[in-house]
Amino acid sequence: MDNKQTYFKEMEEHLMEDHKPSDYFNSIKEKTEFKNTFPFKMLADLVNTPQNEKYHPEGSVWNHTMLVLDEAAKRKTDSEDPKAFMWSALLHDIGKAPTTKLRKGRITSYDHDKVGEDMAANFLKEYYKDREFIDKVSAIVRWHMQPLFVLKELPFADIKSMVKDIDIEEVALFSLCDRLGRGGKLDNEIEKEKENNEKFLRRCKKYLN
Repeated sequence: MDNKQTYFKEMEEHLMEDHKPSDYFNSIKEKTEFKNTFPFKMLADLVNTPQNEKYHPEGSVWNHTMLVLDEAAKRKTDSEDPKAFMWSALLHDIGKAPTTKLRKGRITSYDHDKVGEDMAANFLKEYYKDREFIDKVSAIVRWHMQPLFVLKELPFADIKSMVKDIDIEEVALFSLCDRLGRGGKLDNEIEKEKENNEKFLRRCKKYLN
């Protein structure tokens, strides 16, 4: 790839303008330049990164990411920063490629959110100089698992740190896209995810006072 900036520009155009940005990304995923050039290889590696079928019937991390992208495209205008929101959708699970392992017969990706925070920043630094923007994207990547942790009252929940780092409304909005990007959801399941989002926000708001 002779010009990374051309690829970045194309990516951003499709992220911001397409109703279904997954069409563009699926069209480039097998290109040699995309698969073998930093930082794009970090995304390409998701194509062959498996997931636990119980939670991700859609298959690979790449398949999930594409579904999340399209869900985010429907809701980006609800975000305080649509551009950061869409880049977050693309990069949110970038940490799964290096963290995914088979443990006792189960596919896991422990700490992919924390690993992904740095990877997302390194990805964007190849194109952006705006530190504030990079930090916004990285923060969504870092905290995107918190709604699940909070709702299930898991020890990984860290509301106090999260609310210092990011607007919880952004986390909730992104979480909805993430949850809906897991194969076909029935109408009642979609409503349940929305209810869970509201429950997450209620639990977090006591830390904002």
